[in-house]
Amino acid sequence: MNMLETALLVLHLLVAAAICGFVLLQHGKGADMGAAFGSGSSGSLFGAAGSANFLSRTTAILAAVFFLSSLGLTWFATSQGGPSGVMQQGVMEKMAPEKATPKASDVPTAPAAPSGEKAAEPAKAPSAPAGDSGKSGEVPK
Repeated sequence: MNMLETALLVLHLLVAAAICGFVLLQHGKGADMGAAFGSGSSGSLFGAAGSANFLSRTTAILAAVFFLSSLGLTWFATSQGGPSGVMQQGVMEKMAPEKATPKASDVPTAPAAPSGEKAAEPAKAPSAPAGDSGKSGEVPK
């Protein structure tokens, strides 16, 4: 990742935190709704609220900077031939593939029969009923 991309990423994160702070500091328009319906004097219900104050103007400027830094980070990520410094490998690419073959220690073994006794026969899988043998193996088309 080059120095300009790193600086743009830091700016992007700082602007995002500042937007969160300025939005939380602002007074919501929904707080004045009760005043619009007769319990006070409000300028307008859904129209323009007049001139914008310092907080709303600063939020708008920070939103524009955030948008431009998002575009800049996207340009850095797509302009390079390979993966950028931000996204070198995906989560699934970092995982090592597992092999499907079981280990010899994972295969269960039957207990050995004591000397002099006959070894127990392994259990057989239940078979399908005799009446359904004609259609049970077919797959519908």
